[in-house]
Amino acid sequence: MQLIHPEGDEALACLRAMRSVTAGEAPLSPAVRAMMTAAQNMLMTIETDLDTLEPIDAKELAGIVRTPGLADQLVGALIVGVLADGEPDAAAYARLETMARALGVKTPAMKTLRLLVEKNMMLFRLDFLRRSHVADMVKDAWRHHGGLAGAAAALLGQRGLVEDPKLAARFTALEALPEDTLGRIYFEHCRSHGFSFPGERGGFPITGAYHDMVHVLSGYGTAPEEELLVGAFTAGFKRTNPFYMILLVSFLWGAGVNVVPVSQPHITGTLGRGENAAKFIHALERGGRVNTDLSDNWDFWPMLPLPLEEARARLGIAA
Repeated sequence: MQLIHPEGDEALACLRAMRSVTAGEAPLSPAVRAMMTAAQNMLMTIETDLDTLEPIDAKELAGIVRTPGLADQLVGALIVGVLADGEPDAAAYARLETMARALGVKTPAMKTLRLLVEKNMMLFRLDFLRRSHVADMVKDAWRHHGGLAGAAAALLGQRGLVEDPKLAARFTALEALPEDTLGRIYFEHCRSHGFSFPGERGGFPITGAYHDMVHVLSGYGTAPEEELLVGAFTAGFKRTNPFYMILLVSFLWGAGVNVVPVSQPHITGTLGRGENAAKFIHALERGGRVNTDLSDNWDFWPMLPLPLEEARARLGIAA
């Protein structure tokens, strides 16, 4: 995912659209204000008073936004904005839907969001899961790790119902690697946080092992505000369906809605605290420079004996 840096009238129109969709006639919420400030500072070359921005309607917006790909990026940003400070309301969703239609943007994320707005929670979670990283892991297990049996093992292992001692042994053996290696640091990361390895009961499937390796490679921790950055970083390098990684962390740490099969603390408005919005954009762009989709059948085993800094350099991960 490569971010577009809009300029001039397009940049101003994007900011006006964010204000119009998320706030309507009300003041800007803290997280949306932080998002707009970070976007202005990091993606644009304009400076404007966010509180005096004029509203923009869908027709005017569609007449201004012309750069290829910008309409899709803007609708994605608007979705994040609608989710940034708690569960979205129907009025904000209606304004968003009008803007997306005028821009000609059709994305399944709009349907997922609509189901949440309508409080159709079972269908909402099912719709999210079938398009999310969870579905990607199961599909990867099917394609590359044993077909139906591999897909079943991926689901049942994470639920703690099956184990694979031979696979688990490959991961526990990483403890013997030198301390500065990716594999040893990954081992210590998982054990220090009480995370099971693939093959152990409750562990990620082998196709999801990349997630905790991304924590190590990116340098981001496991607190909610850093999980937010891991989601952005992952969306940056993901070649397939990257926006659903952003949607994942927006639901979890913006709207406070749990969409994963394990319990999570109820936290809202994370982008509005400290420098999180700017760090989020930075993580997206940093992930976009990674030269490999680490989520798509990445063969990480040859990387694990390497010193962490060498592994980062080979993957194009900036400090």
